[in-house]
Amino acid sequence: MSSSVIQKTRVINELRSFIKKLLQDPKILEQSLEIARRHLPEDSSEAAMVRIANEISETTSVHIPEEHSEADKLFLELLREVVGEEQALY
Repeated sequence: MSSSVIQKTRVINELRSFIKKLLQDPKILEQSLEIARRHLPEDSSEAAMVRIANEISETTSVHIPEEHSEADKLFLELLREVVGEEQALY
């Protein structure tokens, strides 16, 4: 198996596990979005994303390690997009 296939399989498995957590505890999404809303309007830098990841890890059952995986980066990017789209509506 090529390394890219192994990498993609790992990301898919990680996302699958994450989605399962969200289905088991839907409050995680609400909490994550609320955290992102507090941090992103004034700052969408990498440092803000680290603060968001840290706060999500501290306040929910989701653990985002300091070294963000591809799945972690995807989740954080999606939070940024959702908050950005919300801001554009107002």
